[in-house]
Amino acid sequence: MTALLRATKLTKRYGTTVALDSVDFEVHDGVTGLLGSNGAGKSTALRLFLGLIQPDAGSAEFVGAGTNDRVAARERIGYMPEHDCLPGHVSAAEFLTHIAQVSGLPPHEARTRATDVLRHVGLGEERYRPMGGYSTGMKQRAKLAQAFVHDPVIVLLDEPTAGLDPSGRQEMLDLIIRTGREFGISILLSSHLMGDVERTCDRVIVLEGGRLSREGEVARLVEDTETLIIQVQDGLNELLSAMKKRNVEAHVEAGSVVVDRATGEDMDRIRDAIAESGALLYRLAPRRHTLAEVFQAPAETGVESQAGQLKAAP
Repeated sequence: MTALLRATKLTKRYGTTVALDSVDFEVHDGVTGLLGSNGAGKSTALRLFLGLIQPDAGSAEFVGAGTNDRVAARERIGYMPEHDCLPGHVSAAEFLTHIAQVSGLPPHEARTRATDVLRHVGLGEERYRPMGGYSTGMKQRAKLAQAFVHDPVIVLLDEPTAGLDPSGRQEMLDLIIRTGREFGISILLSSHLMGDVERTCDRVIVLEGGRLSREGEVARLVEDTETLIIQVQDGLNELLSAMKKRNVEAHVEAGSVVVDRATGEDMDRIRDAIAESGALLYRLAPRRHTLAEVFQAPAETGVESQAGQLKAAP
């Protein structure tokens, strides 16, 4: 993996409040989640990487710019702020064209790029309307569009699902995934919602109280458990009876048959029970941890509980 952003002993204070306390981490290509409760230092870290504020100690470097020129490096970064900052009297097409030109694209190319990006985010039909009349979801889409209209190497997204209902949140997360995949742009997604990070990100960096709590690949953190989930369309009771005959301990949970600590021998017995019962099987898979479960783990696992600070998105 290629490192794009690097924090080294990064420290930032606001008066007596320590926002970041000598943290070290790297952001690689792909989609990375910057996870933490409100006040953990996420937004401060983004602003430091953007050069909008300066650290009190340490450094926040964009090492994937391919240039030592700080101004040229800034052209390779996109940023979606959390708060509403769009000019309400300007259309999305005008705004994105301006952003693209400021970033160095010629006028004709800037207009073409703005049109393509607005269609990508679902604002093709609304691009000539003043943004002041946009809904919250449309404004979030416009903010995302301006973050990558100039074809940056990486975009920094600060709480991109803020203010969205569950349906709008899922649409935004799907759009972020497609943006990274179709445009080949790396993403650093800052959020306090564990579900958002788990759904979209390859890696996660967790900040707590201005310090690095843990980091790693999301897939490894939420690796499979020994619990087996079996879902059938018909024959649930018959399947339970057939499993009981074979001494397989199981129970029903949310309409699924659950087998805790399934062994290799259990798998053979479960197979035979499904065949005998005639149940119509449509899913058999190990249960996976969620990030919420990871951060609610007991102290003996070495993971401090952050259940009261981080939120599991609905």
